[in-house]
Amino acid sequence: MIREGDRVAVALSGGKDSLTLLEILLRLQHRAPVEFTVCAFTVEQGKFLRPFEPLGSYLKDRGVDWTYHRDNPSLRLLDEQPGHGCDLCSRYRRRAVYQIVRGLKANVIAFGHTADDFCESFLRNSLFTGRISALPPVTWSRERDFRLIRPLVYVTEDLTGRFAESLGAPVIPCGCSQRTGTVRRTLRDLFAELEKDYPHLKETMLAAMGKIETSRLLDTRYLDLEGTAEQDPLAILGDG
Repeated sequence: MIREGDRVAVALSGGKDSLTLLEILLRLQHRAPVEFTVCAFTVEQGKFLRPFEPLGSYLKDRGVDWTYHRDNPSLRLLDEQPGHGCDLCSRYRRRAVYQIVRGLKANVIAFGHTADDFCESFLRNSLFTGRISALPPVTWSRERDFRLIRPLVYVTEDLTGRFAESLGAPVIPCGCSQRTGTVRRTLRDLFAELEKDYPHLKETMLAAMGKIETSRLLDTRYLDLEGTAEQDPLAILGDG
């Protein structure tokens, strides 16, 4: 994910996950076999529930190179279309992120998505968009000018919550995270209920994402329609 000479810009939302990611990367700088630098940035879209000044003071004390950006187009969107959905908001945020990171002279953008986010994305796409996909741990921006990484892919939010609390960092919640009646909230509640009986559910789902049996799905691009591929005779029988 991180290579020699990289300048990594951490997308700092003020929540427990991105704060955990920032701290991990700062510590990794002293132990990694490659040299890289770390900076952080925050996009203000008018949805934070507390002032950001305490977090700014915390980052200054830690010696973090941090940029706070008030995104005027996003703020206008909030006034003109207060009921806009997550997709539109994310497009505005993506534009602002690339603009900020170019100014920071960074070539890598690190996001604080956790194992919970990967599993929720997998289910959301499967159930609501008809696609088998999730979040990529490593990918590139459309113009290939930034590498996008998600180092917390195997870290669950119960861990980031405890770690952020141990740091004593001020967590700044976003109003979007507290919305009810959304697909994200429904999936989170579903996971919480299932994990009462199956505590390793997310680990199993992450393992499944790394072991895709394309010939056992419905995408005809990967089906052996002519019977020419070598197959394990026992595998054909399935679980029976």
